[in-house]
Amino acid sequence: MLFNSSYLMKIAIHNSKFGFHPRWMAYCEEQGIPYKRVNCYANNLIEQLADCDALMWHHGQQNPKDILIAQRILFALEHTGFQVFPNFRTAWHFDDKVAQKYLFERVNAPLVPSYAFFEREAALAWAASTSFPKVFKLRGGASSSNVKLVRTRAQAEKMIRQAFGEGFSNYDRWASLKERWYKYRIGKASILEPIKGIARFFQPPPFAKALGRERNYAYFQDFIPNNDSDTRIIVIGDKAFGLYRYVRKGDFRASGSGNFAYDKELFDERCVSIAFDLTQQLQFQCAAYDFVFDKNSNPLIVEVSYGFSPAGYDPCPGYWDKNLQWHEETFSPQGWMVESVVSSLKA
Repeated sequence: MLFNSSYLMKIAIHNSKFGFHPRWMAYCEEQGIPYKRVNCYANNLIEQLADCDALMWHHGQQNPKDILIAQRILFALEHTGFQVFPNFRTAWHFDDKVAQKYLFERVNAPLVPSYAFFEREAALAWAASTSFPKVFKLRGGASSSNVKLVRTRAQAEKMIRQAFGEGFSNYDRWASLKERWYKYRIGKASILEPIKGIARFFQPPPFAKALGRERNYAYFQDFIPNNDSDTRIIVIGDKAFGLYRYVRKGDFRASGSGNFAYDKELFDERCVSIAFDLTQQLQFQCAAYDFVFDKNSNPLIVEVSYGFSPAGYDPCPGYWDKNLQWHEETFSPQGWMVESVVSSLKA
């Protein structure tokens, strides 16, 4: 859609070459939508926004400055009636699996059975009575980081004691090095990645210091066996698209595997329907849901995020509309995000 210049408005976009920002800017330029690059880390951000009507900022979980202040700034702006992307409903639970548990349970969403404990003895009592294996997770982490398969009660008790003791670093040095080596072996990264992993082994990234250690809670999910893949469905407004992710060889995790498929016939449209329904009910601007299937082939949600890596979805051959009609054509998810902000300003 070409912008109607009779409606005067301007969108502020955080001036970054990472994430969605370059594509947001490119879409605005293509469509003639007035926009302004702003520095969201600057002391005078409010002054920069004086001639703008909305702010778009793709904040991430591995940027220490974003971790410190992004949500607070966006929510402060939204609190005063300023339009933002992502807004509060979309982002308050971002990179927080424990928060998502309570949100999804509240609306009876088909979540993988999940267990959160904030007292050591309650967690140990649960470990003594439950079955295994289970999946242990920290609240945050992308691409299957901070996710471990716990096969026995003894392993669970060890994780629980550490959780309520010294805690866990948000950066697993061994896991990161293995991940980088895996990406190099499958041709998804250069030799520089495992070299960086060795360096990070001795000097953790800044985001790990910003987050500190995770302690005083324990979070588990049921292990759902016999899934050789998971299904990622992303909803933006009244459109949805998908990514089929195969698990790593000898592993149970699909996120971050780098082994993707896009054929429409691979997708169970029940996942698309659930994603649309939840997005509307919870009023998300953008939501990326991860699904697996139980022993009865019912789709279950693992987690949700508003952010995703843009390039991984470029090969998608089409999208679904809210009526589950398939449209075989190229599209711009980041363009849809801009359009949603423009629509909210016109409302």
